[in-house]
Amino acid sequence: MNLSNLKPAEGSKEKAFRKGRGHGSGNGKTAGRGHKGQKARSGGGVRPGFEGGQMPLYRRIPKRGFTNRNTKEIIAINVDRLNIFEDGTIVTIEELQQARIINNPKDGVKILGNGELTKKLTVKVNSFSKTAIEKIEAVGGKAEVI
Repeated sequence: MNLSNLKPAEGSKEKAFRKGRGHGSGNGKTAGRGHKGQKARSGGGVRPGFEGGQMPLYRRIPKRGFTNRNTKEIIAINVDRLNIFEDGTIVTIEELQQARIINNPKDGVKILGNGELTKKLTVKVNSFSKTAIEKIEAVGGKAEVI
């Protein structure tokens, strides 16, 4: 086999259908747009959700709930994810980003107590759960709130 023998799979290349190219094409004259009206005109048609002036559905249905402006988006990490660091490392938010454990710290980082920690680390983040503090201190590490 060489490049001169290559051809596309059967049925994968279909000729583009050309609208409005005379009666003989089977789709001439109005080219599938029907006769007159808004949708037959060039640039015609209405925006998505428009219902001809009738109050559209997205405005008729009741709105529910609200978004609290004072909420904080905290990134949660389990202690077992910290095992990738070497013994004695000071783990900060920047270190977590460089290790690709977190992408964007948003409003803060919290360490949760799921899993086991085997390395002695000094962890400096925004908050910890009680079990996370216990597990970090059980292996001789330190949990510092920044």
